[in-house]
Amino acid sequence: MTQAQVTALRRAAETPETGGAEHMSAVARDLSAAFATYPMFLWFMRDDARRDTARLRFFEMLMRRLPPGGMVLRPAMGGAASVWTPSEALGPTSPWQELRILPTLLEATGLARFGRLAAMRAAMDRHHPMDRPHSYLWLLGVRPGVQGLGIGSRLLAAGLRRTDAQGLPVFLETSTCENVALYRRHGFEVISEYLVRADSPPSWAMWREPQLEPRPRVQ
Repeated sequence: MTQAQVTALRRAAETPETGGAEHMSAVARDLSAAFATYPMFLWFMRDDARRDTARLRFFEMLMRRLPPGGMVLRPAMGGAASVWTPSEALGPTSPWQELRILPTLLEATGLARFGRLAAMRAAMDRHHPMDRPHSYLWLLGVRPGVQGLGIGSRLLAAGLRRTDAQGLPVFLETSTCENVALYRRHGFEVISEYLVRADSPPSWAMWREPQLEPRPRVQ
């Protein structure tokens, strides 16, 4: 990617578009690439030649099943995406919904690692505070070729400007120390650190109160 293309992508991340149904396949591809080496995904995803295909189908399923009020923000040319969900839309899925997604989940994990995914989902539910309305930053990912160039920070800041304008706190989880540092720079604080299981990567739950004072844009 040329410097001019990087500059254009960074500017587009500062003023992202809201992804529509026509963008969801591209969003799934971007997120699948972004999370290919993410510690928690490496832990629960199948570990064989089908992993990449299964991960893409997993993200395609997630993008088809955004909760009511869910929103995707992305640079107009793609390459990154953030997914936001109102806390009011969160909750247990029905048995029928679980049955519908079960084949995709099993494809993603394989039989041997399905229990890891179930344990992760249960742990995330336990550590997600639901006593106050908030925005849930469900996913934020940048394609490997443009990571480390400020794309994610700009996309995050754009989403936070929206939640600040709405007076909403934000909750997220992450599984890397580098992401903890990034989110702290944007006003998040760690509210819990936990292991899904003894052999899992660590997870950090983070919370950010709305900030009413204007924040400087990322340089």
